[in-house]
Amino acid sequence: MITIKEALTKKEMKDYVMFSFELYKNNPYWIPPIIAEELETFDKTKNPALQTAEAHFYLAYKNGKIVGKVAAIINWEEVNLLEKRKVRFGWFDAIDDIEVTKALLSKVEELGKKHQMDHMEGPMGFSNLDKVGVLSEGFDEMGNMITWYSLPYYITHFEQLGLAKEKEYQESIFSFSNIDPTTFQKFSELVKQRYNLKSLNFTKTKDIMPYVDKMFDLFNETYSKLQSFVPINDIQKNYFKKKYISFINPEFIKFIMDKNDNMIAFAIVMPGFAQALKKANGKLFPFGFYHLLQARKHSKEVVFYLIGVTPEYQSKGVTAIIFDEYYKVCQAKGIETCIRTPELEENHAIHNLWKNFNTRVNKRRRTYRKEL
Repeated sequence: MITIKEALTKKEMKDYVMFSFELYKNNPYWIPPIIAEELETFDKTKNPALQTAEAHFYLAYKNGKIVGKVAAIINWEEVNLLEKRKVRFGWFDAIDDIEVTKALLSKVEELGKKHQMDHMEGPMGFSNLDKVGVLSEGFDEMGNMITWYSLPYYITHFEQLGLAKEKEYQESIFSFSNIDPTTFQKFSELVKQRYNLKSLNFTKTKDIMPYVDKMFDLFNETYSKLQSFVPINDIQKNYFKKKYISFINPEFIKFIMDKNDNMIAFAIVMPGFAQALKKANGKLFPFGFYHLLQARKHSKEVVFYLIGVTPEYQSKGVTAIIFDEYYKVCQAKGIETCIRTPELEENHAIHNLWKNFNTRVNKRRRTYRKEL
């Protein structure tokens, strides 16, 4: 018999996080999160996303043992601002037993119906900066800290339970050695001169901080046309600023400014932390922090996290400036592999940016929907 219990105590929330460690303990492709950070993500007193989202964390038990988990989420800003009456589900993991999946998703449906939502969708997090999607291809490819890993039977379970594919995402990878810089170097200088633009480069994190709020404003403007986009509010800006910006190499953050010092484009690239997180296995101490610090300094992989260009300057070649700046940094650091995080299939503008980089789509993922 399967029983479902909401995780409410500190021990239950720790069990919620640790179930994934048990499920994937022998999987070479799963990347473990830092346990303390994962618990902070679920803490209403620490994660500002939970000030505008309602979230419940459920554990499935069978014969007294934890066999699955799911988060049921309503992002009230999405409901009230976008008028999308959706209950989300995320952080889903389960053994290969469709009855476990059915029992967990029934709790998501229950929350949705309680608040008169008209459909459910997932896997997805609280906001647009959280992880998204269940893998449909690329189960034998290494994950990264930006994405969830998942097992092939998840999709089978969802579809057998009446969920239908909603959104498709793709991830890709390319070798730095295959990049031909002549495709953007000359064009970069022409674009700078034509529009009187300049790039800002950094060596110290403290010098980036005065620009971060402008970057998030531009992020909101750039991505606002994508379906289900919910703007980042001021409280969330401060949270992400403290949590992420100081963790990224300052030379991997680029801003493009116009002649009036208005930010018209930004890009964030992260070092590849996958192998370091594997070694840390969820713990910063005694050696996890050392592994992460070494990856920050010496990783030969980079992950292209976010790129945004204000609508006024889209299709004007501004990305050539961004690529030129990153080429210089990556060349100096001896970067070998470049990874792109999940991008919506419908986001053709972002796909066109990479058409000359000989990319290989190595993973696909999707969200699933069910009418309530």
